Parts: sequence; structure tokens; C-alpha cells
Amino acid sequence: MISNSRDKAHLIPPSFTTKFSRWRIFKDKLARYYIVFGGISIIVIVTLIFFYLLYIVTPLFYAPQIKFKEVHLDYPQTISYLGMSEDNAIGLQLNNQGQGAFFSIKNEEILKKIQIPAPKNIEIKITSFAASHTSKISIYGLSNGKGIIFYPNYTTIDADSNNTPEITYPLGPVPIQIDPEYRSLNLVDIQADKEQVIVAAVTEDSRLVLTYFSQHLNGLDRAPTGVTTVIDLNPLIVTHIIINSLQQVLYLADSQGYLNIYQIKEWENPQLIQRVRAVPEDSKITAFASLAGEISFLVGDSLGQISQWFPVKNNDNQPVLSKIRVFNDQHAPIQAIISAYKRKVFFTIDTQGYIGLYHATGHKTLKVIQITHLPLKSAHLSLKGDRLLAADSKNRIFFLDIDNPYPEFSWQSLWGKIWYEDRQAPEFIWQSSSTSNIFEPKFSLTPLLFGTFKAVFYAMIFSIPIAIMAAIYVAYFMGAKMRRAIKPAIETMAALPTVILGLVAGIWLAPIVEENLLSLFIFPLLLVITILIFAYYWQYRFTWLPQWIQNGWEIFFLVPIIVGVGFLALSLNKPLETILFNGDISQWISSHFGILYNQRNALIIGIAMGFTTIPLIFSISEDAIFSVPKHLTTGSLALGATPWQTLIRVVLLTASPGIFSAIMIGFGRTIGETMIVLMAAGNTPIMDFNPFQGMRTLSANIAVEIPEAEVGSIHYRILFLAALLLFIITFTFNTLAEIVRQKLRARYSTL
Repeated sequence: MISNSRDKAHLIPPSFTTKFSRWRIFKDKLARYYIVFGGISIIVIVTLIFFYLLYIVTPLFYAPQIKFKEVHLDYPQTISYLGMSEDNAIGLQLNNQGQGAFFSIKNEEILKKIQIPAPKNIEIKITSFAASHTSKISIYGLSNGKGIIFYPNYTTIDADSNNTPEITYPLGPVPIQIDPEYRSLNLVDIQADKEQVIVAAVTEDSRLVLTYFSQHLNGLDRAPTGVTTVIDLNPLIVTHIIINSLQQVLYLADSQGYLNIYQIKEWENPQLIQRVRAVPEDSKITAFASLAGEISFLVGDSLGQISQWFPVKNNDNQPVLSKIRVFNDQHAPIQAIISAYKRKVFFTIDTQGYIGLYHATGHKTLKVIQITHLPLKSAHLSLKGDRLLAADSKNRIFFLDIDNPYPEFSWQSLWGKIWYEDRQAPEFIWQSSSTSNIFEPKFSLTPLLFGTFKAVFYAMIFSIPIAIMAAIYVAYFMGAKMRRAIKPAIETMAALPTVILGLVAGIWLAPIVEENLLSLFIFPLLLVITILIFAYYWQYRFTWLPQWIQNGWEIFFLVPIIVGVGFLALSLNKPLETILFNGDISQWISSHFGILYNQRNALIIGIAMGFTTIPLIFSISEDAIFSVPKHLTTGSLALGATPWQTLIRVVLLTASPGIFSAIMIGFGRTIGETMIVLMAAGNTPIMDFNPFQGMRTLSANIAVEIPEAEVGSIHYRILFLAALLLFIITFTFNTLAEIVRQKLRARYSTL
């Protein structure tokens, strides 16, 4: 036979052998290059994903940029007020005599000179001025107790030549009576809505005068009439006055450094509701303004400090104005505070020519820049908050171009506790949208990261024991025929769509668990007791039965028992709940421990996500255990070790790298899960490890909010930052897992 084979081999032409060898070599090279190309492509794609995420996120870290120039105007006058049009093209300057001019900021030329109608009596002078911090309305207070109310109406330079900037007078050009006693108005403030105008004034004899005017006048020739309320403020010397836009609260700052808060909702009878010291003993209040939304107020003092205040409820559940945070980056007296209209951003000017840019909520100093060596005395911020006009003591006007797209971003706002308005204490909060008109975004990633690891924890403690124990039994104890049927069946579970599992968990499983919560707790206890009893009888009582059953088929007897224990636990739920917990265990837990039960909670997530992870961990672990060389197990058994000793001291140690890899791959699978968490976790970004409460994970948050996020906005970029964080976490854990796996392999490969 050997000679015949050799004879047949000699019959094969050498050319055919050479051709076959070349074809095989070609296929080997092609496969090798294809595998190398595929591996490199994956690395390149993952790297590109990382750099794309980094590209989207990087602008968040850019520092604000402020460029400024001096606006040279051939119109010398003392400047007491600056204004600007919405398109930042036209500026307005006014002095304390009611004179001023509209000017082109770009072309640096006067467009129109104006004169506020002044009293004909030369003895009557302008004594005060105020511009509303929420609307365009302004007022000049006069020495005879009257006031001139007006609006600056801007227009673009390219508009029709007949449509020039002008001053309009909603209550008429004639000065109207504010103080019924005709005393000089030393301080004024004004607010207006569609129905009325309210003026608050402090007279020279320290009286607070509140006057309301209706804007619905019957005829142009009829003088407006107001309703006045007077309060004696003696001995206070008021330095600043603000009315909130709702015309319900009045704030007075006095020379002693105190804030006085009056409730003026019932304007006939204003009430002093709080008086609080706002600055240190050795300083005075030099600037006072409201922040966007008018919940917070900003106080600047003679030491250069700016403090933020807003109401916090005390033990009696009453709101008390409280100091929340202080900014100390300027060291000269603060001349004015200018708040942005739609953000918690504000600017300050001081007596050393510095302009400070701050974000209140994030307690963040964005920029402090000196534009002149002279004191700055007046400033005005554009509607969008990206342009600023400022004037110094020599009446030079400066125009500032501000690039500050993401002031809300800071490491403190991402990871630290922030004291938000209308909150009782600093908190970790994710709330990217708001129902209020003034938006205060809350972009803390801490509750999302906490929710991510909470979901992973409950999923892994459910899936790891079941998957590993199942892998051990199938690979080491189960018969070969049954293994060939059971293993593919379990692995098929991994093909189930997670959206279906999430739907089933949220709609079907969550109500069942809520209704049978006690059964969920007693089932593991009953199961352990039942299995121990079964093992005892199998080993010592029914000794004849194992002789008739092939090794590895005992599970057929145990499965019906496990099912029966499940039905027993369900049947005991209602009786035990009635006897032990007054018929409602979730209510009992809430009343005794203060733990609220949410139907979509971490227990549901643990079961649903664990169900998706079990096939993955099982398959890899089972392969690792089954691949342990047979000579190791047979040698251990031959030396007298029991099967369990062999399993623990030989099989599991040898298979530990594969088992560890299975766990880490399951971890990576769980940490990136989206649909199950989205549909069955309650989707609430709270920091509560309670298994009866829900959570929101990083991946679920991205899926929910990325369709709503405006491209390029801070919300959009922070969502990409969350994706980058998820990428880094997964990459880090996988890298560490590979390092540990290699060490385990090196340690136990010599067994």
C-alpha cells in the first residue's frame, strides 16, 4: 500500500504541485493582509471617533475673548447714560442735563442730537436718572418732584433716511408729577408693562414715593394721572433702588450697607419684609443690580467684591434673602453691575478701569480686563450680551466685542454641587430645559455618571452569578449531548433586540414586580433551602436514583422543583404581605424607611439588562472552562481530589483569564446599554442608590436629548462630552481588563 501511494504521488506532475503551492501561498498572504487591513481599519475608525468627539467638545474649553476699541466722537459732553440698538449699530449717550446724541458705532459719527424736554424754569434741574433693567423705558427725575418718562427708539443706519432714531414719550413730553409734595427726586427707578407704569423715587427728605400710571390714556391732550403711596424712610439714606419687573417687590440699598426689601404687591400698603446686611462692616454698597430672571441680586461694594443673593426658605418655610456666593477678582470699588438679559452672566466696571465678566451660577470669573487707567462710570450691554459700551471719567466711549459662547461650562458645574436659584442647598442636577422664561441650565454630569454605574451594578450582580454558575455547570458537569443543545439555546438569547426587552420590562415586568415585590425577596431564600434539601435527599436518601441517570442529567429533576418554588413564592405573596406589612410592602417600606417605590426602578433594570448580559458572559466563560486541558482535570482526580476540589483549584484558576474577560465584556456591554434603561428606568437623573428608584444613564441621556439639542449649543457639546466620557470609561476598563487578563494567563498558564 505504501509503495502504491508513492507510485501515485510520482504520477502528480511537478507543475501541478508548484501551482497548488503558489495558490495556497497566495491565499495565505491574502488572508493575512485582509486580517491586518481589517484590524488597522478598526483601530483607525475608533481613533477617528475619539478625535471627532474631541473636536466637538474642545470649544467648551476656549477662554472668553474680549476685543475693544475707542469710539471717537466729535461731541464732547459729560456722559451719564449709554444705550445701544439691538443690532449693535447705533449707540446713545445722555448727560445729566437731558442732552445727548444717537451715534453710529461703526462709522463713529453723530446721527442725531437730542434734547429731553426740560422745564422752562431754570431753577428746576434734573436730579436723577434711571433706565429699566428689563425694558427700554427710562426716566429723568427733577428737583420739583416731577419726572420725564421716555423710550429711545433706534433704527439701522441703512434704513430709510426719514426713519431716524428718536425719543418717544409714552405718557407725553410734559413732566408728570411723581411726588405730591414737589420735593427733589434724588433716586428713581421705573418699570412698565402693557397696562401700567410704576415709578419709585426717594426724595431729598428721605421719603419713598410709589406712583402708578395707566398707559391707556383717553386722548393725547389729557395729562396722565397717577396713584401715589408715600413711606417715610428716615433715618435711612438710600443709595440704590430697584423695582422688579412684576412690580411686586422693591429693593433699597442704604448707606449703612443694608438691603431693605419691600413687598409692594398691595401698593396702597407696602410692607418691609426683610432687612439684611449685604457688605462687610468696613465697606459700602457701590453697585446694585438684578440678575437675569430677577430671582438673584448682585451687590458690589467699595472693596471690589460682588456678592450674589437670592431667597432661600428658612425653618418656617419663609423665603429669606441669603448670600450665596462672592466674587473677589476685582480690587477697586465697583461702579456698576450690568446683567445679561437671557443668561446668568454679568459684567462689572470699577474705578481702576477694569471690566469683569462673570457667570453667577457656575461661580466662575470668565475674564477681567483693563481697558483704561481711569475710572469707568457707565456701561450698557447689548440684548444678546455680545457687545458692550462703556464710558470713563473723561467721557471716552469704548466698544467691546465679546466672544463668550459657553459661559455656563466649568468643571465645577459638571462635577460639583451648585446652588441653583429656588433650591434650598447646593445639589447635583441635570436639567437641560426649563419652563421659565429665564433659562438657568443645569449640566451636572455627576447624576448621569452615578446612574450609569448604578445600572451596571444592579445588572451585574444579577447576571454574573447566574451566567458563571451556568457556565460551570454546562461546561463541567452537564452531559455532552445536553450541552450541545443547551449552550446554543442560551447563546440565542443574545440575539433578542434590546428595544423589545426594554418594552417588555417597562410594560409587563415592572407592574408584575410591583404587585409581587415580596415574592421577589422570598424566592431566593426558598430556592436555596429547596436546593439544599434536594441535594441532601439526592445524595443520601435516593441513592438508587443516580445509578439509573446519566451524569449531568440531574437538572431535569431540579428544574420542575425550581418552577414549583417560584409558584410557591407567588402564592405566599398576598398572605405574607397582609400579615407582615399591612397589605402593602412598598407603602410599609416608604413609611418606615422613607424610601419611595418607583415602578420603573433599578430592580427592573437589573433583571432586564442582566438578561441581555447573561448570554454574553455565559458563552465566553463556558468556552474558557470547557477549554481547560483534560489532562489537568484527570490528573487532579487521579491524585485523589474530588470533582469540586478539581473545579475550584484547577479548572477555575486555569479558566480565570477567560472568565474575567467575560465579566469585563459584559460590563462594557452593560455600560453602553441605551434602550432598556431608556424604557424601564424611569429616566430620572437623581443620585439615589436605592434599588426602588430609577436613574438616568449617560447613554440614555444622549439618546433622549441629542435630537432636541441645537447644533453648536452648549447643550449639544456637553452631550458629546458625555459621549466622550463614556468612550474613555469603556476604553479604560477594557484596557485594564486586558492587563489583568494577561497577568492571570501568565500566572496560571503553567498549571
